[in-house]
Amino acid sequence: MIDEEKQPDNTSQPTDEPSAVSSNKLEGESAAQEMDLSIEQNLESPTNIEEQTLGTSVGDVAMDETLEALKQENEALKAQLEDLNQQCEGLKTQSVRIAADFDNFRKRTQKEKEDLEQQAKRITLTELLPVVDNFERARSQIKPQNDGEMTIHKSYQGVYKQLVDCLKRIGVSPMRPEGQEFDPNLHEAVMREPTAEYPEGTVIEQLMRGYMLNDRVLRHAMVKVASAPEHSSENSPEESTPST
Repeated sequence: MIDEEKQPDNTSQPTDEPSAVSSNKLEGESAAQEMDLSIEQNLESPTNIEEQTLGTSVGDVAMDETLEALKQENEALKAQLEDLNQQCEGLKTQSVRIAADFDNFRKRTQKEKEDLEQQAKRITLTELLPVVDNFERARSQIKPQNDGEMTIHKSYQGVYKQLVDCLKRIGVSPMRPEGQEFDPNLHEAVMREPTAEYPEGTVIEQLMRGYMLNDRVLRHAMVKVASAPEHSSENSPEESTPST
């Protein structure tokens, strides 16, 4: 009886083994799937590394290109700045040259204006000098004999003095060459007189008064100049020899 009762137990055990085998099989399949997944991940990981490396190299190339572009742009800006500096220097030089030309033009215009004024003044004064000469001749030649003539003499001498004062204020001054050495820039020699009283080339007398306008000759003085005296050669008598 005991043996018979144990048999059902032995028969029941085989029924449990297939389920254990199936569970082990499932565990093995899941492990294999995990292994395949890990293998796939391991196989995919180098690709990711290559992609990362490739992305880094592409970024470096882009950065290098950007730096090169910035460098070229900087060089272009430097060249443009140099060009602008050269243009500025050229304009500065041109401005200085224009200022110098304008200053020269102003000085030249001022000098031409002064020359024209002096020329007009010289022409006017040259026309008035004969009047002064006539007054001086009248003063030296006319000798008043009575009170009426003296009154007339004083009247025109007053006019003469007023005229001379006006000429002095303008800048006219008379020459006084007597006793000075003859200077062709100031004097005009119209006569020569042999004399031993003055050195040769000395102005003896002023025949027509000369005048200066400031530091320029308004009219040359007509003068008489001393020359070397003429020595007359005397014929000496012939010496006679005594007769023997």
